[in-house]
Amino acid sequence: MKVVKEEIGRLLNQPISAYTLKNDNGMEITCLDYGCIISAIKVPDRNGHIENIVLGFDQLDDYRKWSLYFGNVIGRVAGRIKGAEFELNSKTYVLPNNENRNHLHGGERGFHNVVWKAKMIQIEGTAGVQFSYFSPDDEEGYPGNLHVKVTYLLTNQNELVISYHGTTDEDTLLNLTNHSYFNLSGNMKRDILEHSLTLNSSSFLELDSEFIPTGSFLNVDQTPFDFRNGRMLKDGVLSSHPQNKLVGSGYDHPFILNGDHPICLMDHESGRCLTVATDQAAVVLYTGNQIPSGFSIQGVKSRKYLGVCLETQGLPDAIHHTHFPSIVLKKGDEYHAKTTYTFSVMK
Repeated sequence: MKVVKEEIGRLLNQPISAYTLKNDNGMEITCLDYGCIISAIKVPDRNGHIENIVLGFDQLDDYRKWSLYFGNVIGRVAGRIKGAEFELNSKTYVLPNNENRNHLHGGERGFHNVVWKAKMIQIEGTAGVQFSYFSPDDEEGYPGNLHVKVTYLLTNQNELVISYHGTTDEDTLLNLTNHSYFNLSGNMKRDILEHSLTLNSSSFLELDSEFIPTGSFLNVDQTPFDFRNGRMLKDGVLSSHPQNKLVGSGYDHPFILNGDHPICLMDHESGRCLTVATDQAAVVLYTGNQIPSGFSIQGVKSRKYLGVCLETQGLPDAIHHTHFPSIVLKKGDEYHAKTTYTFSVMK
């Protein structure tokens, strides 16, 4: 197990480094101190061929030019906040409206767009990096001086464990996630429509025309949103269900997780499997419906459905829905969240 650090350029007038975590099985994960980006996860297929199974850029500038949140940590609040404002403790806070009239993924200077401090971790059986960031009071309109830590750990069981921690000196909002786009075919040889997904969820959040939760929970029974027994991602693309059509033919929806059953994503041709276990209330399934054409990702032309996101988190826009679990982090409390990604191959 080891961690290798390499300076790869400059952004925001600061040097940017890549940290490559390597285990004893030949698995590698590369992450950056800019935005906590996971730029590569290299794992074998059923024939032992090691390839990258996440979307990421070779050039640093492309992460700023094409704001698709490839591999980023998202915060302070993942997803959209309706009307770019919220009320907390009888005070209204106005946020940047960086998507139409709404606030998306923490704003322009969200956690995806800052440089984090990094500390390498090398202990028996694991290799990792702990990233830390201080978000001052009123950054992007949010209250409270917030200290955040995100830790990436790679184990010899081919697990990537992502842990999040936060503290604040004033009540604020905090709902973190990682926005990696997975493509288990390896090096983006194919799109993700033939991937199958198993997800133990009996309901998902209905979205309005701006992709913001209406507050209603929809039952998955007899719909393309029922993944309890597994189904192909292409089912949502081909579906005439109004919610699939709404988001550009596919999925961009929060699913309510039932218990501790893991999420399982599989590509039968390569044999690669990804199992996701989390302590979070929901996962946003996004099938890359809005990926535009006109640029390249590591030599592959960009297009819809080139990657799929499994964003474990609290419910989006929860501050406007009192029946959703709260995403308020109170002064003196600690925010904790953990998601484990396990990579394997089918026989």
